[in-house]
Amino acid sequence: MNKIKQMALASLVGLSAVAPVQAEGDMAVNVSRITMDVANRIAVASIEACRKEGIPISVTVVDRNGIPQAQLRDTMAPPVSWGISQKKAYTAVMFNVKGSQLESRAKSPLQTMGEGLAFMAGSVPIQAGGKLYGAIGVSGAPDGMVDEKCAAAGLEEVKMDLEMM
Repeated sequence: MNKIKQMALASLVGLSAVAPVQAEGDMAVNVSRITMDVANRIAVASIEACRKEGIPISVTVVDRNGIPQAQLRDTMAPPVSWGISQKKAYTAVMFNVKGSQLESRAKSPLQTMGEGLAFMAGSVPIQAGGKLYGAIGVSGAPDGMVDEKCAAAGLEEVKMDLEMM
């Protein structure tokens, strides 16, 4: 009888090793993303907002993972603004706040780690309907708050449409 119990226990343990594990809750998540067309609309609207101020800029729109979806440089924008706009957008989406809210961290160890972060004004997260879609980074204005204003104008171009999703 003892031998039968041992065999039954061994069989039970063996079966449990190959049986699928039931996870609590969902086993997959749905992630909302903006399309390339929406990212381009945001970028163009940001450039147009700064053009009204007479300021040529570069703009980068990143997805929620910080990967660029659209990047434009106005004709006379300084070449250095291209990379800075990407870093601003990346930082805004990673921390899910405007760049101006991160300026106090400019001297933090994170800034010196070479992770592509830019703790400065000029970026806004793309948030709508309780979802984070990505971020917009703008560079080229003499003041980061002007960059941030142009990024916000880009967001306003699509925000109502995103809220409806």
